[in-house]
Amino acid sequence: MRTILVTGGAGFIGSNFIKHLREKHPTYLILNVDVLTYAGNLENLSEFETDPLYEFHKIDIRNRDAMEALFLSYKIDEIVHFAAESHVDRSILEPELFLTTNVLGTQVLLDAALRHWKLAPDDKHSRAYREGVCFVHVSTDEVYGSLGETGFFTEETPLSPNSPYSASKASSDLLVRSYHETYGLPVKTTRCSNNYGPYQFPEKLIPLMIHNCMTNQPLPVYGDGGHVRDWLHVRDHCEAIDLVRENGRFGEVYNIGGHNEKTNLELVRTIIQAFGLSEDQIRFVSDRPGHDRRYAIDPTKMRMELGWSPRYRFEEGIEETIEWYKTHPEWVESIVSGSYRSYYESMYSSL
Repeated sequence: MRTILVTGGAGFIGSNFIKHLREKHPTYLILNVDVLTYAGNLENLSEFETDPLYEFHKIDIRNRDAMEALFLSYKIDEIVHFAAESHVDRSILEPELFLTTNVLGTQVLLDAALRHWKLAPDDKHSRAYREGVCFVHVSTDEVYGSLGETGFFTEETPLSPNSPYSASKASSDLLVRSYHETYGLPVKTTRCSNNYGPYQFPEKLIPLMIHNCMTNQPLPVYGDGGHVRDWLHVRDHCEAIDLVRENGRFGEVYNIGGHNEKTNLELVRTIIQAFGLSEDQIRFVSDRPGHDRRYAIDPTKMRMELGWSPRYRFEEGIEETIEWYKTHPEWVESIVSGSYRSYYESMYSSL
């Protein structure tokens, strides 16, 4: 039985990835490690609470002793590492948290992987590398910085982060690379464009606009609304990560993009139209510091090496996403009210 450790599995992308794993690989044992910050919501995974091949462990990835104990308790075959502080605005206000979680937390995981995968030649784990055991590090296109009006990020684009969040992710990317180059640790890194889909925390652009449309609130848009992002459905992203996990080359970076470039204003107008509302609800607000103007990913390497391309057209993906939030108002309201935390905080208060 293969054992997969998913860090940050209670978050938006992590929980969708666990759903993907269970559907595609029903015999895997899935270990979900999450410290349950504000963005971690175990309601996303309530369907697995009685699944004997799914376990949740409330652990801060910065806690070396707790992570070591986990590795001693299980023969972990692979790590898929999502756990990270990820909201740019919060990183501007609290950069130290992003550095300690995203950089030092990643180092703790790398050290644990190294200790348990680089053992004596006569140990049964010593064949791990040849058997394809790996550390998949999930990163972001934000590490590349900002593009001009033309061109795309490739895997060879120099890293040029412009926020404390993207700087912390770029640092963790380089740390992962160094463990491969220095120690031979089998690693793979993915960098994705902006994700959307079900279970996304409502502080992010798309769910925030949907919620505000549903509750007749103003729609805040940074600056002139001309910032461009490449939108990728979370299910397409999860499928791509799984392909990299299974078939990607060790030591390589794989860019995952949706070929769906939209300005923020275009996106907000699309959501407004879906609700039949007026654009008078849009409120242009002061831009945030260091706001990258444009992101766009070239996913040619994913297509050529792994045969991947996104399944979702943006038009159908955003329609499906809006419908999901419309039909799950209780999920959004539990986030907005904070009630989503009370049940699980009491359940795991001793951990």
